[in-house]
Amino acid sequence: MFRWIFITVLSVVIFATGFWGYQEHQEKNAILVQAENNYQRAFHDLTYQIDLLHDKIGTTLAMNTKEKLSPQLIDIWRLTSEAHTDVGQLPLSLLPFNKTEEFLANIGDFTYRTAVRNLEEEPLSDKELETLKELHKSAGEIEDELRKVQHVVLEENLRWMDVQLALVNNDEQQDNTIIDGFKTVEEVSKGYSESMLSTNATGISNENHEYQFIKGKEVGKSEVKKKLRDFFELPKDLKITVTESGKGANLPTYSGAFQSDEEHGYIDVSKQGGHILSFMLNREIKEQKISLNEASQKAAKFLKDNGLADMELAQSSQYDHVGVFQFLYKDNDVRVYPDKVQLKVALDNGEILGFVGNDFYRNHHDRKIEAPKLSLEEAKEKVNPSVKIQDQHLAIIESDIMEETLAYAFLGTMDDETYRIFIDANSGAELQVEKMQSAEAKFQMD
Repeated sequence: MFRWIFITVLSVVIFATGFWGYQEHQEKNAILVQAENNYQRAFHDLTYQIDLLHDKIGTTLAMNTKEKLSPQLIDIWRLTSEAHTDVGQLPLSLLPFNKTEEFLANIGDFTYRTAVRNLEEEPLSDKELETLKELHKSAGEIEDELRKVQHVVLEENLRWMDVQLALVNNDEQQDNTIIDGFKTVEEVSKGYSESMLSTNATGISNENHEYQFIKGKEVGKSEVKKKLRDFFELPKDLKITVTESGKGANLPTYSGAFQSDEEHGYIDVSKQGGHILSFMLNREIKEQKISLNEASQKAAKFLKDNGLADMELAQSSQYDHVGVFQFLYKDNDVRVYPDKVQLKVALDNGEILGFVGNDFYRNHHDRKIEAPKLSLEEAKEKVNPSVKIQDQHLAIIESDIMEETLAYAFLGTMDDETYRIFIDANSGAELQVEKMQSAEAKFQMD
């Protein structure tokens, strides 16, 4: 009798354990599928944006009506911005992809500067037309290479997660079709950069100012492994892989990775100074036990503990059982929007799941902020009178042509919608207007 009871209980335990293991395996797969879907979306969006970019530049060259030219150039500028965003969402941190990003940035800068001037009084010069022709040619070559990669990705069902692992582990046996394709794209962009931008045809400096404010002594792979092990409290016997960035990368970095039965994570650390640029931890998130406000306090403590002082919470939102927070650097009473960081916090135990500090380390430096020429009340008068202002502060923001500008930021409501409006603190010009998500707006006004 007892023997049968024992066998029954044992069977139930084995079944329950198997079901738990299966469920955890399914949840891990769901996380990987979500990451893969994000990578695939960004890649196919990038290919589509480059297609449109090539067509738009060609259309611009064929135009003869000046009043239609400015909107067309603004469209090109918008497309380059979207393409640049898609590049940033791909796992390319270990590849030297700075020339392609520079190519997109320079197209955007050239078209924006050209579009905002009076083309009736100052039409495109022969030099600018030649630049557009070269841009059109290079965009076409990049389009062809991306299409080749896209065809193989779809034909052979290649996965971007495999690319990420191959880059981190330096696996030469892995199918490198995607990696080789992007290296070719980089060569095309490099050729344009060397042949055209050296003439300063776009009217901007050809210097690469990425991460120019990174400081500190260089660190080695062993220090990165220790940082990763201490940071995630990993056991000593767990394997950690650390790889250096490719030659010619914007900033020499180390990328570390680990994987255990319960979680896996990645981290990017600058070679100079050993600064954590970003990290991601994937694990099962259980039932929520802490509030969004408590999670924001844990995020603030993390920043302080890791040497990022004088940061102020700017936005807060919640997705399932995860809190997402954006912090801005505060210089006295001025909020510096370019110096921003983003964190993800688990709402089951307050663990930091993700951190992105690239913008902070790319832009942060000592600034001499002059007093504004306009008073707060004078700037308020520039805001649409239909907007009911709830909050205001001084801020440093980046203009559309990537120049830092002192502005008044106003948070207000109109027709049950919330907007953030930036007014130039010296000229009174309306710089930007953005609609806020309800969760972000409510948090900022509380």
